[in-house]
Amino acid sequence: MSQLYTGRGYVYSIQYHLVWCVKYRHKVLSGDIDERLKELLYKIALDNKFAIKEIETDLDHVHLLIECSPQHYIPDMIKALKGVSARLLMKEFGVVLKKNLWQGHLWNPSYFVATVSENTESQIREYIQNQKTK
Repeated sequence: MSQLYTGRGYVYSIQYHLVWCVKYRHKVLSGDIDERLKELLYKIALDNKFAIKEIETDLDHVHLLIECSPQHYIPDMIKALKGVSARLLMKEFGVVLKKNLWQGHLWNPSYFVATVSENTESQIREYIQNQKTK
């Protein structure tokens, strides 16, 4: 069961399953880039006061299970996660990434988001954990 949190006058447990893809579905998320991306996403979440409960990447997309408060606005969280990670990865791995990506854009502008109920949390955790074991 998910942990319940309290605010001033309310109790909540909010989780989202987020997925986004590399531009043109190019397979660039491996090795050092994959490891650094995960480090950056955890740091961005910490800086923005929400938690990443599960994270996994495939070569061309990212899956996250996040937990946040009612004050978090999904588009702002996505903007922070995608924008900051893209900027820092391009700064660190620009030569490798730009070789595979036209015009240097790392992420596709769209994303998937779904709310998670207690009944499906374990299913989504298992799905995210098994992304690389196809």
